[in-house]
Amino acid sequence: MERNNVTIIQHPLIQHKISILRNKETGTNEFRTLVEEIAMLMGYEAFRDLPTELVEVETPIETTRQPMIAGKKLAVVPILRAGLGMVSGILALVPSAKVGHIGLYRDETTHEPHEYYCKLPENIDKRTIVVVDPMLATGGSAVAAVDFIKQRGGKDIKFLSIIAAPEGIERLMTAHPDIQLYCGCMDRELNENAYICPGLGDAGDRIFGTK
Repeated sequence: MERNNVTIIQHPLIQHKISILRNKETGTNEFRTLVEEIAMLMGYEAFRDLPTELVEVETPIETTRQPMIAGKKLAVVPILRAGLGMVSGILALVPSAKVGHIGLYRDETTHEPHEYYCKLPENIDKRTIVVVDPMLATGGSAVAAVDFIKQRGGKDIKFLSIIAAPEGIERLMTAHPDIQLYCGCMDRELNENAYICPGLGDAGDRIFGTK
């Protein structure tokens, strides 16, 4: 599966933290902290192409022109509810980013997503949008979320997922070949219940301590 706009981030720190996430003995508090940390590390990679401009800065020694982030403002859009676990990690890198929310639930029979909430920051068409969801399984929710953003004018879209299944990557990138996808790891496959294997279980339940 070779696509120029799909990046599987092969960083030892990310891989190490994902391995701890997978462990069924990892508790809610540690799991939540690790998701935040992984999101921040992934954001560091995803923001590598942000444009900069030279700005005048006065140091204690002299006045100089130094690079600072330029151009579009950022929006972070988690897919509820598991995506909420990644937001603080991204905001640690870019505190000025606005936050939107997309609420989707999955039909237990068809595994297809249904929208129940969508609230995006203003001027979404002028922002770089970072959609976050820890798991990219069937790709149905991811495709729907990007659909909603595009319908509201969003154009410059990055999608961050900690663990992805090949089926989900293929479905998302076939539907939206113009976005950039960043994954911490691509797992083997989906099982008959549309869970990622080996995966880590239900990310939302493990982040929020629910069953």
